[in-house]
Amino acid sequence: MNNNRTRKLVYAAMFAVINYVAFTYGKITIPVTAGTSTAIHIANAVVVLSSWFLGPVYGGLSGAIGLSIADLIDPRYITSAPKTFILKFMIGFIAGTIARKLDLKHKTERNEIIMVAGLSAFVGLGFNVLFDPIVGYFYRQYILGIPQEAAKIIATWVAGATAINAIVCVFVAVILYLALYKTFLSRVPE
Repeated sequence: MNNNRTRKLVYAAMFAVINYVAFTYGKITIPVTAGTSTAIHIANAVVVLSSWFLGPVYGGLSGAIGLSIADLIDPRYITSAPKTFILKFMIGFIAGTIARKLDLKHKTERNEIIMVAGLSAFVGLGFNVLFDPIVGYFYRQYILGIPQEAAKIIATWVAGATAINAIVCVFVAVILYLALYKTFLSRVPE
């Protein structure tokens, strides 16, 4: 039991690092207003992938930790770290929960895998498309004190970038899962 937990923690740490690297070195930064930025990136695909392999909690936490650390280290995103932690955890938690309920780990037919993985990624990332701009708007206006008009502009840009990220990340996550699941599932403890 203890060995399985240790292995799962090691894989969670590995996915946190991959999330950090994917965001830090693989993003296209879009300056917005009031000294803030948004980004186009595929790190959310790694959050979803980790939730499929590690389950909703470990996968969600690995994404939340990796991407929050990336935010904390980059001065453009440092104020977004608390929001990032919550939203990225929820992406992983939602996608992982749906994948577990639909038994993704035990699907063997390619079409079934694509449908279940695609659905769970779509719902998890769809949550982010809806809530990232909304949570971000209120967070920027009421916590960070950014004026309402600037918060609206930022929310609009974030909504567009988040939608692009979600569409791309659904496909990237499914493709990565198809490439890795046979090898990975045999190594990660339940």
